[in-house]
Amino acid sequence: MPVAYSNVYLQSAGMFLPGAPVDNAGMDAFVAPLNRISERLKRRILAENGILTRHYAIDGAGATVFSNAQMAAGAIEATLAGAGRSLADIGFLSSGSSGGDALMPGFASMIQGEMAAPPMETLSVHGVCAASVGALQAAAMAVESGAHSLALSVASEMPSRLFKRSRFAAQGYDTDFDAHFLRWMLSDGAGAVLLGGPQGLPQVNGLRLKLKWTHLRSFAGDYPVCMQLGLTADRSQSHLDFPAWGDAEAAGALALRQDIRLLPHLFDVCIHEYADLAHKGWVPERGIDHFLCHYSSERFIPVVDDLLGKAQLSIPRDRWWSNLAWRGNTGAASIFIMLSEFLQQKGSSLKAGDSVLCFIPESGRFTAGYMLWEVEADTPAPALAAYPRPPAQAGDAIAHDALPDVSTIAPPHDPAAAPKALAPLLTELASIWQDYRSSVWRTPLLQRIRTRQLHTGDYVRWMSQWIPQVREGSLWMREGAASLTGDYAALAALIDLHAGEEQNDFKILHSDYLKAGGTQTDITALRRNPGGEALNAYLHSLAATPNPIGLLGAIYIIEGTGQRIVPSLLPLLRAALALPPDAFRFLEYHGANDEHHLERWLMAVQMTLELDSTGTAQQAILQTARHTAAMYLMQFQHVLPEQ
Repeated sequence: MPVAYSNVYLQSAGMFLPGAPVDNAGMDAFVAPLNRISERLKRRILAENGILTRHYAIDGAGATVFSNAQMAAGAIEATLAGAGRSLADIGFLSSGSSGGDALMPGFASMIQGEMAAPPMETLSVHGVCAASVGALQAAAMAVESGAHSLALSVASEMPSRLFKRSRFAAQGYDTDFDAHFLRWMLSDGAGAVLLGGPQGLPQVNGLRLKLKWTHLRSFAGDYPVCMQLGLTADRSQSHLDFPAWGDAEAAGALALRQDIRLLPHLFDVCIHEYADLAHKGWVPERGIDHFLCHYSSERFIPVVDDLLGKAQLSIPRDRWWSNLAWRGNTGAASIFIMLSEFLQQKGSSLKAGDSVLCFIPESGRFTAGYMLWEVEADTPAPALAAYPRPPAQAGDAIAHDALPDVSTIAPPHDPAAAPKALAPLLTELASIWQDYRSSVWRTPLLQRIRTRQLHTGDYVRWMSQWIPQVREGSLWMREGAASLTGDYAALAALIDLHAGEEQNDFKILHSDYLKAGGTQTDITALRRNPGGEALNAYLHSLAATPNPIGLLGAIYIIEGTGQRIVPSLLPLLRAALALPPDAFRFLEYHGANDEHHLERWLMAVQMTLELDSTGTAQQAILQTARHTAAMYLMQFQHVLPEQ
């Protein structure tokens, strides 16, 4: 699943391109032909990739002018200057690259040293093109979690040192096509982004760019190596297996290669992954407004376009933007350089509500990387005219920047504050809860609530599906209490008390449904959605088994939802829907009372563990909690109709 963010914004983006642009005719001064077929290969490859100019960090003699760390530092300096910040403000630095100037230590540490930066947290992501996404994702998570207020992510590549003619002397100035190919494809450069809280874009007046989500998925287990450095051409031997570096070089194990026969599969895999994201509701229904696609060659434009069309996710070509033609393919740095220049050149055309999708396929061993950004006004957005806001309620005022995020929703019980005997169980339950609440927070229903796009009809639909589910709650609890025997029979009275308090809750919910505009007065005619059906069948089935103490795990998730998730949604619902206050009584009641219910649950669990003579109670509770979380999540996922 993608990683979603609620409070991560782009502060600035910058780039560093070494030296003057080098056109196709001038490439021989840096990447000299190896033999008589080199010129023919060069013409063929350049005719297809569409690159007209690029930059090199070496000079005509092959000497390094800018190291990889120096280029990264240049991109960082440009980024910080754009945001009016200094290195002293930064607490986190991540780097993405296929390799720094040294095999070790990590590239991020070398960049920090190059810049004489103060102590900070660093992370080096090693890969190929999608290493930039991994680096940015780490920086975004550092900001989202609150660990750091500002985080820098930089990507830099310097493949030119591998393409010098002298590198091929040990091979008699000859090599295979896969190694020839990349000499005319890749070039040098660095890009960086600074992430933090809500902040207007320096390139665009009155707007800011919010990071909605990132997604990074590797398919290395499904396909062979496509792009590599350090293996022989047949991928059978590592450069480290040779007696000496010279032997490895003579065997071609130090030549950068790409198996172009595998490349069409890369885009097929990545577009299928994107289609899956769209099907699961991660892509805006209105489509993508700006598409920044990192492709290594213009010959892949129709491939990507055709695959998007087949997936019924076409993005009009006038919404695509790329600087490949004049910046070249800079590997992991490409997407950051692209984003920086896009904002410089196209920032004036952005408007609030626009989506910006960055697509980064990596051929190393097939990885799909994506970033979705959304343009926001740098002031609180006015209420939508189509959905008038109701009169303000006490505590309802919520600025857009202050929308609750998933990290603020604590588990129902803090393991650290629990009795010592319960701490191991509550710790594992808290882990289940974290996964559950994070997944719930990313469902289409919750996304629509959080962004104030929920319609009254959506709320009515949700209530209509929830009423029959709540009606069954006291029934399966009483059925479970009746199935308790032996020592566990002492729990029956406690569970019956809980069931009795909740047996009429569905009537409150039905009243809310009618006040919101629902028309079905016969509760028995309302139907659960597929998730509700699955959960109901599961709980009744479990309740009918002897001593179903696992039901305590179900109550943990269900009551926790009412006591933790619901209170965070109630102010948003009131602010978004023009409904009377008494249309939210059920949500308000549970937010206030489930705390008491959970305390009773804690007593029941403590009693259960004391009575457990077989040592199986804890696992039964955990297993049921996992299953209930999965089915309750399904219930949330099925509230809105599929598009």
